[in-house]
Amino acid sequence: MSVFTLENEWLGLQASTNGAAIWRFFAKSESDRIPLMRAPTTADLRPAAQSACFPLVPFCNRVGGNRFVYDGAAYALTPNTDWDQHYLHGDGWTTEWRLAEHTRSRARVVMRQDGAGTPYRYDAAQTFALDGSTLTLSLEVVNRGAAALPFGLGWHPYFPLTDSTTLRAPASALWLEGAGWLPTERVAVPADLDFTIARDLPRRWVNNGFEGWDGACEIAWPDRRARLKLDADRLFGRYFLFVSDPKFEAGYNYEFFAFEPMSHSANAHNLPDGGGLRRLAPGESLRGEIRLTAELDSWRR
Repeated sequence: MSVFTLENEWLGLQASTNGAAIWRFFAKSESDRIPLMRAPTTADLRPAAQSACFPLVPFCNRVGGNRFVYDGAAYALTPNTDWDQHYLHGDGWTTEWRLAEHTRSRARVVMRQDGAGTPYRYDAAQTFALDGSTLTLSLEVVNRGAAALPFGLGWHPYFPLTDSTTLRAPASALWLEGAGWLPTERVAVPADLDFTIARDLPRRWVNNGFEGWDGACEIAWPDRRARLKLDADRLFGRYFLFVSDPKFEAGYNYEFFAFEPMSHSANAHNLPDGGGLRRLAPGESLRGEIRLTAELDSWRR
């Protein structure tokens, strides 16, 4: 595992080749560092699931029953964690990547999946780039298998949740959650999860996919006089919102939440319309990026 840092006048980032995960992302304010993603654990071993952000490749979330049919062929997946029955979030986050490029403000990591526990064989690359007050993350996947398969991309960032945190991220529909954390029914967005305008996040279990997103999101921390604007490529027309619960996660006290830009719906492999997954023939690729721009009141002085 290799740990690397990026830094400029405005921002700092620490990431790892283990899962291509971000461990720290912060804005600089005089002598302070304002965290823009959740703070890392103090443990020496840092699996990506405990990080600030990790990539989702070659698809996001779960596939019901770990099975799907594509072009008349049946495919199966093997669970990749010891706590979930599903093959979760693809495998970029459980893989050791290679640091292929690193400068003061830019880094690129790459990986190859040869089909262990999955029908997917592919190459992937993630790029981190700082430019002024903006962090740009780009993710690319190339199908190296012998057959066309449905692919998707996304990220799983965790953000600080304080008493004053608000989220704005308009969406037109929401998937209800059922057994095995799988989506069941597409419905209108309920009032307490309607982020058309900035609002507080619920202090309860939330684990839902949202659709009809325009790619714009703003997270504000008035108590820290900080904001983060997320702008995603049109590829990412969906997002997943996750707020944990102390009964599920020991020690959790509503100090972070996840906002996950995704190119497709959860369990899209088993939706009649493909749920936003993109067909990649052998050798074809899919690429997308998101941009995270910080704003601090102290920068305006």
